Amino acid sequence: MPPSPSRLAVALLALPLLAACAGAPATRAPAPAAADPAADAALAEALDAAAARWRDGLAAGGRGEPEAASAVREAQAELGRLGAGCLARPGCDHARVLAVYDALLAAEAGAHGLEGPATAGEGDAPSPVLDAMPAAADTITLLNGRELSELIAVNQPVQAAMTEWLTWMRPQLMDTWENYQHMRDLMWPEYQRAGLPEALLFGILAKESNGRVHAISRAGATGPLQFMPATGRRFGLNWVDGFDQRFDPQLSARANVAYLDEQFQAFNHDLGLALAAYNGGEGRVGRLYARSGGAGFWDPRVYGELPQETRDYVPFVLAAAWLFLHPEDYGLRFPRVNAGEPVQLELTRAMTLNEIAICLGDTGSREGWFRALRNLNPRWQVGDVLEPGTSLRVPPAVRRIYRRQCAEGTPLATTANQLVTASRLAAAAAPAGSALAPGGTSGPASSGGAARTYTVRSGDTLQAIARAQRCSVRAIASANGLRAPRYLLRVGQVLRIEGC
Repeated sequence: MPPSPSRLAVALLALPLLAACAGAPATRAPAPAAADPAADAALAEALDAAAARWRDGLAAGGRGEPEAASAVREAQAELGRLGAGCLARPGCDHARVLAVYDALLAAEAGAHGLEGPATAGEGDAPSPVLDAMPAAADTITLLNGRELSELIAVNQPVQAAMTEWLTWMRPQLMDTWENYQHMRDLMWPEYQRAGLPEALLFGILAKESNGRVHAISRAGATGPLQFMPATGRRFGLNWVDGFDQRFDPQLSARANVAYLDEQFQAFNHDLGLALAAYNGGEGRVGRLYARSGGAGFWDPRVYGELPQETRDYVPFVLAAAWLFLHPEDYGLRFPRVNAGEPVQLELTRAMTLNEIAICLGDTGSREGWFRALRNLNPRWQVGDVLEPGTSLRVPPAVRRIYRRQCAEGTPLATTANQLVTASRLAAAAAPAGSALAPGGTSGPASSGGAARTYTVRSGDTLQAIARAQRCSVRAIASANGLRAPRYLLRVGQVLRIEGC
């Protein structure tokens, strides 16, 4: 059977790196040499330039321009030369090369109709670049020098969890995969630097939040990796300028690494016990560990004494990690996602995240860009009006789509503005005490931004009030002299709603 377009793209892009690695034995790399920051910075600049030429050439090919093929080939040759040079230089930042290659394969091919679902079940490697560079794959699969697959006991509880993931929870697993691809360049480097396997990060993310950074549990655990307030503060996740850093995917991954490292030290590198501590608390797990004389997680003296939630949690994380490593064995086809390393997008006019998501449509993304916008910009709520010049972190494709579809006067931009404006006006003009204006007295809406008032009710927070009033926390806090990070409110307090 002839290769599909996606495999042709993968093969073309991977060939230079495969050639660079030909004849190299697939052994563990020697101890890393000292880094050369100046050389790494020059490499990063050259890689970005070559990748941009590759993308431009592919876009030109989509438009049928005759010179597109030669432009793509020249960019591929340059990427191959840079990759080979990096492999030959001791201490080179290989992770940068991997990130560029994977971003081009996983993100750009999809935008131009060159991709199909990714699966290792038909001869494709999970990443052709990692397949060409076995030493670089260590932190994908290794934990403390041992293969993660060897550390996961595929016993009855783990198999039962895999059954759940592969049946009614399969959509959640796929959502996690797609959400993670957009955050990978923020979260994965934290694990990589610590030598922790990416599969473990994916497993925890799948069980904790399905890759939604604004997830909040009934117990108050918050963020993509679900830190409780006290634990978050202990590992550096604080309130800064009114923002809960537990929502930040990069900072939460860093805190997660620090927590796991602490638990590995406490529990003799037992993966199950470290995960049990993450879910059920290190105090409880520590007492069982000491009482059992250092038994592992699956020992009945530990496993049998843990609460049901933790006995379920650990197998679910391990099962998701196992499926990440061995999707082909279970008929699992993780889709390619139009992701790539996030870039900065500067807004040209005042917009909300909702408005941006609507005008972007589903161009280049099966389910649209709303979740990626939310996950990459956790500081902003969907109804916050972001002023012109505000810088957002977005997937590379979004910046191009925004310029084309969200400019003032384009059909989708006009439609998006009408929709979100109608929503804001309805909320502002609703009678006091109605379902659209929860929480008290609201003055008349004004297109000129005149002040109105809001009376605080029990259970209100400034963040919730700001969302309901389609305003920013900072604007309301400034108008009422409320100080970060706590923004203390009292029941019956009348707030001035200004600058919205």
